[in-house]
Amino acid sequence: MAARRLFSTRRRASGGGAYGAAELRNPERELARFRTRLAVAFGVVLIAFAALIGRFAYLQVARHDHFRTLAETNRIAIVPIAPNRGVITDRNGVVLAQSFSAYTLELQPSRLSDLDATIDALAGLVEITPRDRKRFRKLFEESKNFESLPIRTRLSDEEVARFAANRYRFPGVEIKARLFRSYPFGEVASHVIGYIGRITDRDLVRIASWDESADYKGTDTIGKVGVELTYERELHGTTGIEEVEVDAAGRAVRTLSRTPPVSGDNLRLSIDINLQAAAEAAFGARRGALVAIEPASGDVLAFVSKPGYDPNLFVEGIDPASWQELNESPDKPLLNRPLRGAYPPGSTIKPFLALGALASGRRTPTQAFADPGYFQLAGSSHRFRDDKKGGHGIVDMTKAIVVSCDTYFYLLANDTDVDDNWRFMSSLGFGHRTGIDIEGELAGVLPSREWKRQRFAGPQYREEHRKWYLGDSISAGIGQGYTAFTPVQLAHAIATIANDGVAFRPHLVQRIEDARTREVRLVEREPAYTLAVKPGHLDVIRKALVQVNREGTGATAFRGAAYASGGKTGTAQVFSLKGEEYRAHKIDERLRDHAWFIAYAPADRPAIAVAVLVENGGFGAKAAAPIARQVFDYYLLGLKAAGPAPMFEGPLPDDEDASD
Repeated sequence: MAARRLFSTRRRASGGGAYGAAELRNPERELARFRTRLAVAFGVVLIAFAALIGRFAYLQVARHDHFRTLAETNRIAIVPIAPNRGVITDRNGVVLAQSFSAYTLELQPSRLSDLDATIDALAGLVEITPRDRKRFRKLFEESKNFESLPIRTRLSDEEVARFAANRYRFPGVEIKARLFRSYPFGEVASHVIGYIGRITDRDLVRIASWDESADYKGTDTIGKVGVELTYERELHGTTGIEEVEVDAAGRAVRTLSRTPPVSGDNLRLSIDINLQAAAEAAFGARRGALVAIEPASGDVLAFVSKPGYDPNLFVEGIDPASWQELNESPDKPLLNRPLRGAYPPGSTIKPFLALGALASGRRTPTQAFADPGYFQLAGSSHRFRDDKKGGHGIVDMTKAIVVSCDTYFYLLANDTDVDDNWRFMSSLGFGHRTGIDIEGELAGVLPSREWKRQRFAGPQYREEHRKWYLGDSISAGIGQGYTAFTPVQLAHAIATIANDGVAFRPHLVQRIEDARTREVRLVEREPAYTLAVKPGHLDVIRKALVQVNREGTGATAFRGAAYASGGKTGTAQVFSLKGEEYRAHKIDERLRDHAWFIAYAPADRPAIAVAVLVENGGFGAKAAAPIARQVFDYYLLGLKAAGPAPMFEGPLPDDEDASD
């Protein structure tokens, strides 16, 4: 009975458990939940697919054109093609600057893990000199690391083939064809032609101001000085474009289209390169400047700055050693002396002051004065010494110019207001830029009362510094004191006198030839202005200048010349002697007087006018006039000198000595 009760209890317990489990599992509820979950999952999947389809539709329909362009861009590379820079020739068609194509070995630093190791490995295939490495380092420091930079230029065919066979070893290294500039005459006319150099941030600003940034894509160089700089936009040309299909690795597969570049315009200069070479040779090792102008046109026939430099040094980037040598040389070979050298004109100013006195009525040609050998201001014990001890006796205007009499011009300066002199001398171009077509010209110094007030306007100066004194006028009367002219100004002025007072703007470029149409554009040759002077007054000055070369200070240099010429010597102090006698051999060479000579020839129909400066050369008659004679002989007679112009060592005529 007890056992049966126990069994019955267990059975109920067992049956009751099954019943409870059935109550908890409710199949219908679980099915409903499953269906709900399935619906949610389906909805999520549906939404995801809808989003994908929507995005696909957006990309393929709404943004189709945009992404098609991007895809084409990835497939097609736009490669700029640098134009060939224009050719520069002299007036006779002799090439002075031209471009040529050559292979260069280039590195892209951003793709190289070890730059030095790569260069060392390349040196086993092609010659890489220490100079190449220094130049590359300089370029690398100045450039962005993703740019392609040349490590070797002008590779030979053998070197190109050798690298091509090993190219797989050098990712980030490639051979490119680049254009290079060549200057066949080296130092000759270097300050005229100038040079090109690598484009800097400053150049980019200038290019942007022209709104021509796109036209300089693919171009690494730009004109830096000289004609290369002034006529950069004409010489540069128009950049071409090449569309190249590339693969996934960026390698070119085929060329799709090509718009060729247009070469820059060609320039024909007014310079005669043979005359230029003869003029430079006449200087020898002396420092100085020479400007030769055709009076009837303003054509610059020769433009010398000594010493010069070789512009070829700059084409591929000048190496530090060469740059240091040029930049730190005491002879300043990079200084454009005709344009940027402002020097006291000395006695070369006298013909122009005399012409101004005639024009103003302050003097007549026959009006004469006694020269005791000095000039003394009233109420002063100081004497302004004449150029000849004891004086020149009775002196009129012609004799004053021929013998370069200081006393005559001291008196003239005493009798003439400085501002009146300023107005007349300004009409000759002094104190102003001539407008020659090369950048960097200085205006020189033509002093006046207003100029002195402005020059000494700073708080460090007192009122007495700003005041114009009569002593200032006396010094200016012989081309000393504050007065400072450039060689190109003096050449322009003497050319104007030679051309009957008709002035032409001096220019270096004679004509420009369009590279596309071959159309030639001539530089304007209209007169800039005509001096407001009487023809008779000009005749007085020109006759006196002819006498200078016949019997005056230029007579020694022009003895035996087959042509008549007019000229004027000048000697300009570098520092004040303070009353002491000038003895060149006791003075440091760089403190000696500058030697000047201005001239034109032939006297009856001037074909050439020159201004010659020899720095620290001493007397104009001894150092500068012989150079002008050698230049005239070559240009007018075709006589080529065997060497530099001589420095006359004998005694001067009694009309020029230490204080000329």
